[in-house]
Amino acid sequence: MLPLSFEFFPPKTPDQREALTRTAEMLKSHSPDYVSVTFGAGGSTLSYTYDTVVGLRQIQGLEVAPHLSCLGGTREEIRELLQRYVDLGCRRIVALRGDMPSGMATAGEFRHAIDLVRFIRAEFDGYFHIEVAGYPEFHPQARSADEDLRHLVQKVAAGANGVITQYFFNAEAYERFVRDVRALGVTVPIVPGIMPIGNFSQLKRFSDQCGAEIPRWIERRMQSYGDDVESIRELGADVVSALCQRLIDAGAPSLHFYTLNRAKATLNILERIGA
Repeated sequence: MLPLSFEFFPPKTPDQREALTRTAEMLKSHSPDYVSVTFGAGGSTLSYTYDTVVGLRQIQGLEVAPHLSCLGGTREEIRELLQRYVDLGCRRIVALRGDMPSGMATAGEFRHAIDLVRFIRAEFDGYFHIEVAGYPEFHPQARSADEDLRHLVQKVAAGANGVITQYFFNAEAYERFVRDVRALGVTVPIVPGIMPIGNFSQLKRFSDQCGAEIPRWIERRMQSYGDDVESIRELGADVVSALCQRLIDAGAPSLHFYTLNRAKATLNILERIGA
């Protein structure tokens, strides 16, 4: 079976913390290479990420890759946070540009993920394995597909060790993306990001925001089920497990699941692909 990794977000309430604990316990039975924790930029939200990383490492015994966003932090703050991760024993970082947090007036000292990759390499060269984001259906703010591909090439040239893609439901988009990136000389692993389908309305909102395309036939089938949650989950598991199997057959190096801190939808997919 292919290596697996799972993404979590930092919980903010006792109920959310309990949910994450249950989810991590259920998913770690699949022996993931690592789990990642998304980044809360600015203010106290940043501490939620660090505290979550500590819990997943020290209590759950998982290898953890914290997300680090270049928005909302000074060079010194980011350097200090990276040193805390070194002290904690984290060897992976997911370096992202990130989105401007609501109400934040300034973007911090870095503007783009490539600046963050260069900074990590300059300050902690050789220590961290750095993952960056890739967009098979292209970043919604990119001026052109070629520009988006050039940005990825530059991030890898700056020192990124691997790429995790935005989620998608068209396998052809990933396959073409890999061919295009390879043609530009990029040789690092390009790991497909997988979004299980549990709550379709929520997925539709996410997809509209990030530019991920939901094929029309999937959307129409989901809409036809109305409030039939179980049928939506079953179709979602079938669709995404078929996507995963095609990606495996196409040579994907591993699978990275966006769990939304819930285990059931991911476990349904893993069961279907024989993980």
